[in-house]
Amino acid sequence: MSRAPWAAAALTVALLCTGIGLLRGGEGAEPGASGVADALPSRALGLSGHRRLVRELEHSGAHSHTPARRSRTGAAGPLRASRPLRLRIPSLGVDLPLAEGAQDGRDTAGWDTAGPAPGSAGTAVVTGNGLPLGELRRGRTIEIPRADHRTAVFTVERVSPYGVIAPGRGGRARLRLVSGETSVLARLTGPLRTG
Repeated sequence: MSRAPWAAAALTVALLCTGIGLLRGGEGAEPGASGVADALPSRALGLSGHRRLVRELEHSGAHSHTPARRSRTGAAGPLRASRPLRLRIPSLGVDLPLAEGAQDGRDTAGWDTAGPAPGSAGTAVVTGNGLPLGELRRGRTIEIPRADHRTAVFTVERVSPYGVIAPGRGGRARLRLVSGETSVLARLTGPLRTG
């Protein structure tokens, strides 16, 4: 078989395997299940970067939010400053308006405007009265919808019942959430596009 028909046959096989893999991947495959890249014989086809391309194709359109740049630590890059609107903690059922400054009532949370806005570089401080922060666990998320139609999503790193947590390092975007004597430190792990 000459080189041109062999290349055409190899490309046809690759396209068929990709299509079949994509169809199978859309039928509720588990995250750890083998994907399209495993069905393609890279050495036989002579394709060097196909696995990366296939991963990008598998993940494109899979999420309804704008992906964030992530560092090796899983943290997302800081966002531009924007006014925070609400405080949401899905695992605790918390969804409160977020106002500037300290708040006295139980139905609002306050953002310390002397520091950065939540999602911007640095450690933003948010306080709320009567929040059951002691029930939060590492890996849970805290969401802060913002005026720029993005929701800053933070992942909990530490919970301290005594309120003593170091603010974190460098220009990473972090959130310190305080209620009573309990303090939570979380890192920005991604923005969601909300409108």
